[in-house]
Amino acid sequence: MDIDTLVKDLMKAERMPLDKLVQKKQILEWQRDDYRSMNTLLKELDTFTFDGVLRQATFTKKHMTSSNESDVSVKNINSTSNMDTTIKVEQLAKAAYINSSTSIKNSTGTFDPNGKLVDQRANLATDYTSNTFSIQSVQSDGSMGEAVSFTIDPAVDSLNSIISKINQSSAGVNAFFDSQTGKVSLTAKNSGDAKSGTTDLPEIVLSGDFLTGSLNLAADNQLAGANGQVGQDAKVTINGLSTTRSSNTFQINGFEYTLKAASNTDIMISSSTDVNGIFDSIKGFVDKYNEIIGKINAKTSEERYRTYKPLTSEQKESMEDREIELWEERAKSGMLRGDTTLSSGLNKLRMDLYGSVNTGSTFNQLAEIGIKTSPNYLDKGKLIIDEAKLRDAISKDPNAVYNLFSNDGPTQEDKGVARRLRATISTTIKNIEQKAGNSLRTNSQFSIGKLIMSTDSSINAFEDRLIKIEDRYWRQFTAMEKAIQRSNEQSAFLMNSFTGGM
Repeated sequence: MDIDTLVKDLMKAERMPLDKLVQKKQILEWQRDDYRSMNTLLKELDTFTFDGVLRQATFTKKHMTSSNESDVSVKNINSTSNMDTTIKVEQLAKAAYINSSTSIKNSTGTFDPNGKLVDQRANLATDYTSNTFSIQSVQSDGSMGEAVSFTIDPAVDSLNSIISKINQSSAGVNAFFDSQTGKVSLTAKNSGDAKSGTTDLPEIVLSGDFLTGSLNLAADNQLAGANGQVGQDAKVTINGLSTTRSSNTFQINGFEYTLKAASNTDIMISSSTDVNGIFDSIKGFVDKYNEIIGKINAKTSEERYRTYKPLTSEQKESMEDREIELWEERAKSGMLRGDTTLSSGLNKLRMDLYGSVNTGSTFNQLAEIGIKTSPNYLDKGKLIIDEAKLRDAISKDPNAVYNLFSNDGPTQEDKGVARRLRATISTTIKNIEQKAGNSLRTNSQFSIGKLIMSTDSSINAFEDRLIKIEDRYWRQFTAMEKAIQRSNEQSAFLMNSFTGGM
């Protein structure tokens, strides 16, 4: 007997329930993966919404013009209104500085700024007696900050390492050593004039003979004379109002002005709404929304081919690669057909778009700015834009359009369309994760995962059972073969006995 073939054929029949379990597990895994791909799409829409129509910067895009860009430039930071301004720059703000009065090197000129001070000390023109020094500088508001202290370790520190510590500290100055001249320079990080009432103060104050002795720096920038500069405020006249600023860059009503030169002539500044820029951002949101819900709708309405089961390993061995690909394409189809979690999520998204928003401003519904749901039922809730109407709404009141998307408040009616959408997306994602989990969850933490674990247990138990069945078949057929062999031997013996007797 061909026992191998007999056992193999019998085990094929025995394995049929196991193949069904393996196919069930494969379908569960395909379902899980499809759910997670839907969550990826929803997260993509959520991020796009947050980065687009939920940001005020999207609706504050403006065209800025200056009659003299080389003297004054302006950009919009967060203003939703437009402006026309006349500005005259009388003087620019300047930062205070102190330079060494003479070279810090001795007559040999062999000082190495990267060498440890314990080795380079003799190469300084003037030695120091204290290993500590402090720096005090002007703040952005014109007041003087607290003095920041430093300690030198000659066995570790070099001049350049000390300069690096100064620059990285809160002392408020930038320092550098010029090897060509052998001088050190300290410049205040904040421009402007330091004052206490009407009294002018120095903007940089130094202490410690390492700075005032070895580095030949004055005790403050006023005492430095020709080797220093006092801080200076910018002086401007804006719409006839004379004012000062400690920096050449400052903001007024959400616009940032940058002074570049003092010409003492009137410069005209104006802004206008960037209708095209805002329109493109809103259209981008609508296109992304339509794209995402289109993909989800396609998935939930996908045809389910129940006769196309996942292929077993033996079935794949007898098929070409292209045949396997086409088969699995149908076998995977319709895993989420008619899914209630996704369908209810999409329905809620549509309701979020239809609902009125208590903005307290010009627009309360998307339809009022030219965004409506497609009348074609085959589009399944996709949005269409009346471009002329949307551009007109943006031109008239971009802030009201912004509020329609991003308004916030204690009730659902107070929340803007974008906030509602993000809340619904978040809820839908969580509901899907309860079914299909995510890459950070184990199978025991979501429902499909638990079914996979249960199926795995059944598969393992059935495989153990098959091992025992196969072993039983082998024992039975082996015993049968031995019995047949003994029967044959006995028959042969009897035949020989009868033949010999004749």
